[in-house]
Amino acid sequence: MSTVEIDPARIDYFTDAEVAADSAPYFDYMLANHPVWRESKYGVVIVTGYEQALQVYHQPEVYSSINRTGGPVLDLPVELAGDDLTDLLEQYRDHFPTNDQIVTFDPPMHTDHRALLMGLITPKRLKENEDFLRALADRFLDELLPAGNCEFIWGYAKRYAILAVADLLGVPESDHAMLIEQLATEAPVLGNLQLQKAGHNSLERLYDYFVARIEERRENPTGDILTGMAQATFPDGSLPEPIQVARIASNLFAAGNETTVQLLGISLARIAGDPDLQDLLRREPALVPKFIEEVLRIEAPIRGSFRLTKVATSIGGLDLAPGTVVLLLHGAAGRDARIFDNPADFEVTRANARQHLAFGRGIHTCPGAPLARAEAVFSIQRLLARTTRIGIDEKHHGPAGDRHWDLMQSYKFRGHLHLHLEFS
Repeated sequence: MSTVEIDPARIDYFTDAEVAADSAPYFDYMLANHPVWRESKYGVVIVTGYEQALQVYHQPEVYSSINRTGGPVLDLPVELAGDDLTDLLEQYRDHFPTNDQIVTFDPPMHTDHRALLMGLITPKRLKENEDFLRALADRFLDELLPAGNCEFIWGYAKRYAILAVADLLGVPESDHAMLIEQLATEAPVLGNLQLQKAGHNSLERLYDYFVARIEERRENPTGDILTGMAQATFPDGSLPEPIQVARIASNLFAAGNETTVQLLGISLARIAGDPDLQDLLRREPALVPKFIEEVLRIEAPIRGSFRLTKVATSIGGLDLAPGTVVLLLHGAAGRDARIFDNPADFEVTRANARQHLAFGRGIHTCPGAPLARAEAVFSIQRLLARTTRIGIDEKHHGPAGDRHWDLMQSYKFRGHLHLHLEFS
């Protein structure tokens, strides 16, 4: 798709497979011409501009996150009418997808639960987790490298991301295999471009596990990390119900799969497809963190998420009534030329790459961002240190210049369903 062919009035961003496969031309056109745009089919206001996205992030009193994981169509049994929808939205919270997850909470509920979450993933705990991450990378590479090739997403990234969170939360090693079976077993992929109504919450299978662990540790404290989770309190000193802690713990697994797995896949595809870049990072492993930030800027794994206006507001010259669905395209904001010079160019040493919005901003900044960064850095550094060459398996993906990627067909996510690599 070239920019001259783009007519935003005729493109359905939510179902157009061509845009899902290659969003960059669409993003670049919208940034240059319509950083805020109301599309006509659903009335969704699409925000691509960086500064406009920041405006939404920093106004949680205006923009609710209750529909964050939903779609362009609201399926509610009530009309959204009134000057302030705050109370009405909470009344019908159970009609929204993943309504029990912190990413969809608004203050003051979000404030309390985020404080609890941040008590679980402290800088001290993240530092303690680093030795496990390095050792885990080598453990999985011990399995994969002798074969000379692997399917990277399911053979490494999924398992690595799950066990990284498991260690952070203090899940006993004896339960790790159970988590792999529950969360890293490949299942048929749904048509992500279809505007389907959200079904069963996939995290519920973890709730029973963590509820049981929390109840056990409250009865018999052992001084481990799970005990710390069990004894953690809300800011007002009250003790959460075990299910509330279980939901927060389970959400970390979801966040790890949505972001870290895709970040690892996108990063390895870029490294394996660019020998010069690969040689640079192998010679200078200290550049890997900068490389990761540039990947996040130009290929954000989470392309976008929704918001819903609670009160009347305006953005980018558009007036928004209460109940307006807004789509924040984080993936587009990283290509905004008003913020990033030559945004289409991939520059490992870009000075302001870390200004990207791939992990959000404001009260909903991803609390697991430090963990995701660490997982990506350690995995890539160990893989480069233990190989002399990483290449794309052309039997699966075709030769350079004619690659056939197995990508997520989604308007919200960017990532590989499968990625076949070769090693020397």
